[in-house]
Amino acid sequence: MKTIGLLGGLTWESSAEYYRLINEMVFERLGGRHSAEMIMASLDFDPVNELMKEQNWDGLAEILTEKALALQACGAECLLIACNTLHNVADRVAERIDIELINVIDVIGAEIRGKNMKCAGLVGSTYTMKMDFYRKRLKEKFDIQTLIPEERDMELIMEIIENELGKGEIKDSSRHQFLRVMGQMAEAGAEGIILGCTEIPLLVKQPDTEFQLFDSTFLHSAAAVEFSLGSEGGKER
Repeated sequence: MKTIGLLGGLTWESSAEYYRLINEMVFERLGGRHSAEMIMASLDFDPVNELMKEQNWDGLAEILTEKALALQACGAECLLIACNTLHNVADRVAERIDIELINVIDVIGAEIRGKNMKCAGLVGSTYTMKMDFYRKRLKEKFDIQTLIPEERDMELIMEIIENELGKGEIKDSSRHQFLRVMGQMAEAGAEGIILGCTEIPLLVKQPDTEFQLFDSTFLHSAAAVEFSLGSEGGKER
């Protein structure tokens, strides 16, 4: 089993979900009393959030790289950045470490293409939706067209992420708003919906909707487990 490095705290609620999912998947594969070999660096989100608001991507790249190098020094053999938005600087981090950075956009792109879909809706932070790093990578690497919500709905989504999900608050009214926005993107041609913020799957899950959801937290976690275990499997009893 290879050791997974998790760069978390972005926010801690979604990092806890990563930790749970990865350990559940390892147990599902290996059985017995197995759990994941994993090292986590948890950042204080408040200063990170301020740098995102300032769009100080250079500063964010430095912070993430410092933590990534620390994880590498502690024995991590791969790296997950547990935040979709911060994948804006993922390539810059990857250039300065010697271990594999598992890019969540690539994981999602491969999953969408594996289902023979070519158009997906994207919900996430305003940075993820408005900036082109996510949509551009999906188009260039996987030939996937990405639709985003209307401006007022992007603002609503960000408000829910920041003021509710990032604080652990789950409201039915907010779930209904997300489902409404997803429905509009489906009508516009989206064949599936990317949950492109690691907090969103805390609110919206596949049983809530008929739309095909691409849960970034689940898929990213699964890719990490695949890296860690490779061909290992078969439960012990």
